[in-house]
Amino acid sequence: MTDRYHLAELNVARLIAPTDDPRVAEFMDNLDRINGLGKRMPGFVWMMEGSGEPGTGNTESAIANDPQYISNLTVWEDVQSLDTFVFNTVHKQFFDRRAEWFEVLGEMHLVMWWVPEGHEPTLDEALARLDDLRGNGPSERAFGWKDLKDAPLWRTQSSTEDAAK
Repeated sequence: MTDRYHLAELNVARLIAPTDDPRVAEFMDNLDRINGLGKRMPGFVWMMEGSGEPGTGNTESAIANDPQYISNLTVWEDVQSLDTFVFNTVHKQFFDRRAEWFEVLGEMHLVMWWVPEGHEPTLDEALARLDDLRGNGPSERAFGWKDLKDAPLWRTQSSTEDAAK
């Protein structure tokens, strides 16, 4: 049994159009690039993978059998590593443009939690954590950016909308 823990995060979103639609082409065309960058970042541990087909990222892991409702599930050594990737790389440019490609869900779409070193969470496990956060609010089981002390880039570079998460 390990005494070390890593940070797991799940981000869900619903595309405004099917993955082969021109309205989401720029997002889809850059998935491999951004995911590849994440995998090369210091502190990156693991990512839930799709089929490996170029340009699909993990979009095959649809939620509720809805091919436009997609997820990203990763594990990081610590908060600072994820904070740096999201807000201090080219990822931030795509993060800032997410309204061009995704619907507004109207509920929490991101959850984080600590996992024992070596654990690779399943999508079902991650969705249960998101449901826990939505239903019960932040706790040791499920939390968001605002509940983390060690996320300085999120605090300075996120929008007012993000500050509520």
